[in-house]
Amino acid sequence: MEKRNIKVGITIGDINGIGPEIIIKALKDTRYFSEFTPIIYGSAKVMSFHKKAINDQHFNFTSIKSADEAKGKKVSVINCWNDEVKINLGETNTIGGEYAFKSLEAATKDLAANKIDVLVTAPINKKSIQDAGFKFPGHTEYLADLSNVDEALMLMVYEGLRVALVTAHDPLKDVASKITKESVTHKINQLHQSLTRDFSIRKPKIAVLGLNPHAGERGNMGDEEINHILPAIGECKSKDLLVYGPYAADSFFGSENLKNFDGVVAMYHDQGLTGFKSIAFGNGVNYTAGLPIVRTSPDHGTAMDIAGKNKANENSIRNAIFLAIDIYKNRQMEKEITANPLKPQKTGSKND
Repeated sequence: MEKRNIKVGITIGDINGIGPEIIIKALKDTRYFSEFTPIIYGSAKVMSFHKKAINDQHFNFTSIKSADEAKGKKVSVINCWNDEVKINLGETNTIGGEYAFKSLEAATKDLAANKIDVLVTAPINKKSIQDAGFKFPGHTEYLADLSNVDEALMLMVYEGLRVALVTAHDPLKDVASKITKESVTHKINQLHQSLTRDFSIRKPKIAVLGLNPHAGERGNMGDEEINHILPAIGECKSKDLLVYGPYAADSFFGSENLKNFDGVVAMYHDQGLTGFKSIAFGNGVNYTAGLPIVRTSPDHGTAMDIAGKNKANENSIRNAIFLAIDIYKNRQMEKEITANPLKPQKTGSKND
């Protein structure tokens, strides 16, 4: 595969939160830039404000007008607006949402135009950005819509732990009605495809969690496992996928059995993320699988309570950057491997 510097677009997130701070901390060591060129979508003034707020002496950047101007081994900032924006650290307001949305729109436009290779999104406050005109529950749904994909897969990643969700941002009262054989089968297939395509695992083993306590205990604590989850597992097994379960969610993440699987399918948000974050909090990555583009983000929110206090940990967004790069490389490698498959050759001659 041709070696070149991968352009990583990074959205600024909510300007009142910790997004700019963790970006600064993750990118101030230029030794990381041997394989990628970081391009921040936001505002030089906002980045300077946050740099001063945390008294950083090492982070430097160059203002550019277009991603085409970005140079290797340097941090570039594209000014997505020229407004004088009032930053109120730690405050949840429409201004924070408005400029987070501007940043996201500019970055996704460049991603669609192939001006950047991958997208890393800093945290947004969902209420603030929705008040500013964002009509989606979160990044995942927004990017699925832009990609003309009916439904993306929210996949949480930390080292060998990968947790996918059947339902993501749905109220708990609505979850059971959305657990069907079709929805579970679809998510298992999406996870299998991502594990093979994005993580280069040829025959991934997938664990499926139950919805009810004790995975329904043979129907005594709910029948979703019998009516929907088990049939979904059976259908996937009939197609030679290595899928097992349903497992009781309360004990699965604390058991040794977790290490036997390449991916886990959880039925709803807190079922999957409580276990995941207990293991990986502050280091995990949210990856939007099932899209033609590569997008990752940290596993945490805007943390308004510590914004501007130099307390935010940058590990998660740094891991998000490197996971995006790894997935991009894996996809490029797969394209090269499958681009020109060898055609069957005739052997022998008429006289053989």
